Amino acid sequence: MSRKEKIERNKERLRMYLEKEAYMLSKDGIQSYGMGTRNAARYDLDLAEIRKAIEKLEKEIEELEGLEEGKKPRKIVGVVIRDW
Repeated sequence: MSRKEKIERNKERLRMYLEKEAYMLSKDGIQSYGMGTRNAARYDLDLAEIRKAIEKLEKEIEELEGLEEGKKPRKIVGVVIRDW
């Protein structure tokens, strides 16, 4: 799978997650409710999981688009300051 295909796939997934988040935050997006001893839940994901997925997809898209533009992947560098 090429980078462009991955970017498009991730953008589509991101769009779906954003729609789901908007629905959950709307007045119709009741996650669970109960009456007496009966309980009901509309979906399995909670809002925190959806937000984590959104953040992850946004980072992946940013990195893939950076690679497409010729930017090098980020490096993590540690610096230790010593006083001799």
